[in-house]
Amino acid sequence: MKLELRGITKRFGSLVANDHIDLVVEPGEIHCLLGENGAGKSTLMNVLYGLYQAEEGDILLDDSVQHFEGPGDAMRAGIGMVHQHFMLIPVFTVAENVMLGHEETKAGGRLNLDAARARVREISARFGFDVDPDALVGDLPVGIQQRVEIIKALSRDASVLVFDEPTAVLTPQETDELMTIMRQLKSEGTSIVFITHKLREVREVADRITVVRLGKIVGEASPTASNSELAALMVGRNVELTVHKEPARPGAASLVVEHLDVIDANGIKVVNDVSFEVHEGEILAIAGVQGNGQTELTEAILGIQPRTNGSISLNGTRLNGQSVKKVLNAGVGFVPEDRTHDGLVGEFTIAENLMLDRSDQQPFVKGGTLQLKALNDFAEEKKREFDIRAESITTHAGRLSGGNQQKVVLARELSRELKLFVASQPTRGIDVGSIEFVHKRMVETRDAGVPVIVVSTELDEVVALADRIAVMYRGSIVGIVPGDTPRDVLGLMMAGETGVAA
Repeated sequence: MKLELRGITKRFGSLVANDHIDLVVEPGEIHCLLGENGAGKSTLMNVLYGLYQAEEGDILLDDSVQHFEGPGDAMRAGIGMVHQHFMLIPVFTVAENVMLGHEETKAGGRLNLDAARARVREISARFGFDVDPDALVGDLPVGIQQRVEIIKALSRDASVLVFDEPTAVLTPQETDELMTIMRQLKSEGTSIVFITHKLREVREVADRITVVRLGKIVGEASPTASNSELAALMVGRNVELTVHKEPARPGAASLVVEHLDVIDANGIKVVNDVSFEVHEGEILAIAGVQGNGQTELTEAILGIQPRTNGSISLNGTRLNGQSVKKVLNAGVGFVPEDRTHDGLVGEFTIAENLMLDRSDQQPFVKGGTLQLKALNDFAEEKKREFDIRAESITTHAGRLSGGNQQKVVLARELSRELKLFVASQPTRGIDVGSIEFVHKRMVETRDAGVPVIVVSTELDEVVALADRIAVMYRGSIVGIVPGDTPRDVLGLMMAGETGVAA
């Protein structure tokens, strides 16, 4: 089926998320929509899927104009969507999830689960998915759950499949398997729209590439284009994609974590018997698929997690059991994974955000009085040093782009005398140019002798930055390996395999 979008425009108030976008996807083609987070890719696909209504433009299937009032209309027209965050009910079986919203009944009004099971088996056999229709979705690995989403779409006779950032929650091996599945779907005539910001994946699987920046299509590229060429199209300028760093010269063990457990509000142990050390002058990257205890681990170091067992010490001083303020005052810099909720106050100015964790300290406060000149001088200096692009230091942080918001957080945390720097998902949602800057500052922090912990689900980032890598799976550390460990080995560890590094 041929898909064509003509002049699609979608606004949210004064924000133009899609600005007169034209796109053609030919039958049996994998067409990649490449762009940074916030470029408008997912909004465009949500318009196609009927989740949003465009103010202007048309959707055509095989040259026939369509009018979708909702996802049901899109599905009936042959469009399926595999969302980044799966639309599955964990306590339902695969068959129950596949038939949800399209229930068939048999005599007596009972659900015809046999028909759903047969459909799952038929599609699974055709594509080699190996999915049990009676398995509970909540018990399945993430990669298999994604196959269930694909089966759902295919069971409704989708001729156009949209994959929205499909590898965000997959291990490298699961990503490779998905690429194989996409090629097989293509060979059977399915048209595929592949939304991503990962250059490696684009070049591996795409037939054509359309680049979106700030809600507009800025060009098309060939899969043979280099990463640098694709990155320049995404950002609008040339960027350096390689992290340049000398070999680490680690000193003494500074942070020591021993037999750490973290128990969540439901009484579930989300970090289980974790032990490791981080040395002065090294970057320890913590790798793993999102949701395997990395967030809770970093929050335990900062003192946010209230229920912990075990020991966390920094240069011999115990951290767990201390307040967040005392941990920060002990010299811990912290970049949270969600900067908008945990790293910044959107209604505060850049200057005010830069003094958040020192709002009672000199030179910003003396005798209980805010020293505006000292704050403004400091803010102007950091704005220049960290290349924070805003009208002025009085601009509200909530009005900044994601990359500039992250620079404000980094400027604040790296402007103190640090004994430990923890950065969780430091480049999530920021453009390639800002990533270049963030990586450079983290390496400089390491080279200044500060121990650094980087938590990232982006394996390319982990490999680029790490001197050593700790891999987490289901709350435990599977192993700690050198930074040059092959990607396939790391992928197996991320899936829970032990002993593979040897």
